[in-house]
Amino acid sequence: MRPTGIDRIERAYIDHLIDDPAPLFGLVRTKLGFLLLDKDGCSKLLSHCDQPIWTQSDLLSRLSRTQDAARANTETGLRRIATDRAIPSRLAKMLNRNLPEGAVFLNVGQSNFNDVIVHSLRTCKGLRIAVYVHDTIPLDWPELQTPKSRQAFRAFFDRVDRNADFVFCNSSDTRTRVLSYARHLTADRVRVILPGLPDIRVDAPPTGSWTGKPYFMAIGTIEPRKNVGFLLDVWKGFTGATDPHLVLCGRRGWMNEDVFNRLDQSPSNVHELPALSDQEMWGLLEQSNGLLFPSLAEGFGYPALEAIRLDVPLICNPLPVFKEVLGNSPIYADASDCYLWQQEIKKLAHRRRVRSGERYLVMSLETPTWQEHFNQLFTSL
Repeated sequence: MRPTGIDRIERAYIDHLIDDPAPLFGLVRTKLGFLLLDKDGCSKLLSHCDQPIWTQSDLLSRLSRTQDAARANTETGLRRIATDRAIPSRLAKMLNRNLPEGAVFLNVGQSNFNDVIVHSLRTCKGLRIAVYVHDTIPLDWPELQTPKSRQAFRAFFDRVDRNADFVFCNSSDTRTRVLSYARHLTADRVRVILPGLPDIRVDAPPTGSWTGKPYFMAIGTIEPRKNVGFLLDVWKGFTGATDPHLVLCGRRGWMNEDVFNRLDQSPSNVHELPALSDQEMWGLLEQSNGLLFPSLAEGFGYPALEAIRLDVPLICNPLPVFKEVLGNSPIYADASDCYLWQQEIKKLAHRRRVRSGERYLVMSLETPTWQEHFNQLFTSL
């Protein structure tokens, strides 16, 4: 499964912190309690994520993870290398035994920040809690989320609001939204640190009926806010043999049964490629006529920046975060105007960029490197 934007950021953090000379501990929540990893343990876990090194599970893991063999294998391996472990009621004691005074707890994802963890952290002398908030979409667009995800995010946000010493956001737009929902956070504790961009390494792209023809890509999980149904409406006008193709690069998500049904009917010139590697996806994107981004809401929008980094045209909905981060680089088109999107797509399709050698020049973006990101983070802490 391709990593999400948040997955990429979490990976960048652990990569950087493992190489940093400062002490590092990783807190892992398992079905049976908590494990504490030292820096070497974090490195082994990262290696396991890239290529499984723990391929067998013990009886304890098999009994607790009966429906998830891979998770059972992982938890078995982690217990063997953990420096300490604790049941939830003993978590505070375990943290106080191991963490140095003045430690910083970094929560980069938007899960596993529960009351047990927060209360235990607050018993550690001088410890500060810093949370990276990527978006407030479940609060902004609750109708596009499942009841479970809405409830989980609301609980997460309330804990952040009450307990975080610092909140870092990926854009000024996200910061504004965080402060609009917060009841306890003050503006001086909520700061913007743009994420870095990953190193883009291109592999030979997969081939198909779109090869050698104009084609466009849409990247991301197929779920309501990605607005894939709108693209299918646009593509009703592109069904001929010489018309452009649409390649959807992302797995099917939730609450989008109508779109799934339409895709199951194999609409003309529309293709799903849900399981590409990043390198294959970037190779396909690099040779495309453009990236289409009609999202109704985004926290940051990594694929958009990746397209611009590859000098690929981008058509997107004029969301505040896009205008903030992307400036004048994209072609902005309102995601309620099907005709306008069709016209802009036709213009880019006629360029036939790859076959003619023509390059679509976009404005350069001043996006930070990950090193610059962490320099800002550590200065803020």
